[in-house]
Amino acid sequence: MNLEVDDAELARQIGSAAGRVAETEFCRRMAPRIRLYGLRHLRDEQAADDLTQQVLVTTLEALRARRLREPEKLASFVLGTCRMTVLDMRRNAQRRKRLLNQFEADGQAPVQPPPPPLDQERLRRCLQNLSERERAVVVMTFYDERTSADLAGFLSLSEANVRVIRHRAIHQLRQCMGAAA
Repeated sequence: MNLEVDDAELARQIGSAAGRVAETEFCRRMAPRIRLYGLRHLRDEQAADDLTQQVLVTTLEALRARRLREPEKLASFVLGTCRMTVLDMRRNAQRRKRLLNQFEADGQAPVQPPPPPLDQERLRRCLQNLSERERAVVVMTFYDERTSADLAGFLSLSEANVRVIRHRAIHQLRQCMGAAA
């Protein structure tokens, strides 16, 4: 990548055939600026690193989708994205703090209720109600931890067909388990 390419040309190249090289150059140029902004406004190295990554990803997605109308204002776009992301990070931190304070005041900690115990006998009956092919796909997926590609080759089916069979079988299992409850 020619280092003399200005930011506007770099923004235009992202999303084109030379996009990968342009994206690398964009990240090389902008990451230190974004990190410095994060250090100044967040006063935390980890938060600055998170900000850098989030702003780079957001900006690259916008450039790939050609949402930046004026490529010559790339630096301003990045700065605005930094501002909005920092505001969002602060808002989320305040929300989290408020919720933790609320649960402390109530004398409760936010606890997830435990899942209901599994009725294994009901599940066995529901599995028996499936066709042999559906049962094979479900068992090999969840017990043997095999991928759709593995199952497709083993069962002489397409990957898409395996996914459809698995989806329908899981739907039938949910109905069977819920209907008996």
